[in-house]
Amino acid sequence: MAYQPPSPPGFLASLPFDRRLAGHDVRASIAWARALARADVLTTDEERTIVGGLETIAQELESGAFPFRPELEDIHFNIERRLIEGIGPLGGKLHTGRSRNDQIATDTRLYVKDVIRQALEGARAYRAALIRQAEATIDVIMPAYTHLQRAQPVLLAHHLMAYVEMAERDAGRLGDALARADVMPLGSAALTGTAYAIDRDALAADLGFADVSRNSMDAVADRDYIIEFLSAAALMMAHLSRLAEEVILWSSEEFGFARVGADYASGSSIMPQKRNPDIAELVRGKTGRAIGNLVALLTTVKALPLAYNRDLQEDKEPLFDAADTLLDSIEMMTGMVSTLAFRPEAMRAAAEGGYILATELADYLATRGVPFREAHGITRGLVEAAMRDGRELRGLTLDDYRRASPHFGPDALQITLESAIARRDIVGGTAPGRVRDAIADARRRLESDTR
Repeated sequence: MAYQPPSPPGFLASLPFDRRLAGHDVRASIAWARALARADVLTTDEERTIVGGLETIAQELESGAFPFRPELEDIHFNIERRLIEGIGPLGGKLHTGRSRNDQIATDTRLYVKDVIRQALEGARAYRAALIRQAEATIDVIMPAYTHLQRAQPVLLAHHLMAYVEMAERDAGRLGDALARADVMPLGSAALTGTAYAIDRDALAADLGFADVSRNSMDAVADRDYIIEFLSAAALMMAHLSRLAEEVILWSSEEFGFARVGADYASGSSIMPQKRNPDIAELVRGKTGRAIGNLVALLTTVKALPLAYNRDLQEDKEPLFDAADTLLDSIEMMTGMVSTLAFRPEAMRAAAEGGYILATELADYLATRGVPFREAHGITRGLVEAAMRDGRELRGLTLDDYRRASPHFGPDALQITLESAIARRDIVGGTAPGRVRDAIADARRRLESDTR
């Protein structure tokens, strides 16, 4: 089918995406009707009739019976027209003293607040899943990596707890964004404020806002609260993507560290043996969309003069897409983390092989008075000699060590993965006691997190 360009009215229309705000628009309209009544703009009977009409519309939206009309351009006109159809010309009084400018700002703030609360709830479940896995793997040793090269031994639980730290910061950013979204713009009208004696504090209380906007022009032009959410969402997606990447690597035959739960993997259409970590790959891929949504809206607002401009209609598609992407990805990653089956024997084998204890040998020399830079060079030479001979560190003898430095004693042969890990007995380190404390602290923070 050939491309059909839209008509100018069709190009202007926002209903295809802002219909998603219908419930929030009805909620804000009910509160506005009550505010008009408090200001003696509506009589008690008029208020009751209008609120009743809006409640009927809410029921239609809930049941799917609401007759959306594309020719009416946006969700605001659709609901207003439906209200007039339901209660007559009185429905036209509802728009007294307000503008679509402060309407949409109010609707999107209500939506953002709801989405952030859902994201925070999801982040709590994700953190809990990570903590449970850390608790279950406290004795599992694996290689830690830098540059994707085996670096030093670490507890798997310590590795997983790094993602708990990221998720806690993500929750903190979402909470900060929620606080700044919790400001009511309704009453700002088009840009200079309503001409009616609206009690905005009472209106804010009706709608569950913590505060009211202080400047009417800023209130209708501001999209910072969306951008902050998009920023928090993009960064959380980046963190989810980092773990997704590790799961992809760990579940490969080359690593063999973990197996993804069957519900979070898929097979190949041609290769029967395949079990692909497709959920992790999709989360990794969707992160690009989340980042793109942030960049898109930042670019939209970067040169807009005050106050409202139609460009701001372009805020909703990035917002809705980011919200769906984030909430879905959190849920998928939570389920995947919960069903990961780790392979401790493969992780230990990877940690035992090669030269992962080289840093321990350098530290051994340093504790015997050898300047660390010199100790580093001695150990490097020892490793290079072993590599030339095709031997691993665990295959070296005391004579091999003494040829490298007379400071090596028999106890150098007693350096193990466990001893290397145990020596990292500092706050934030990978020693078992410290990791247990970190897990317990993270669980306490999770249980006391009321955001």
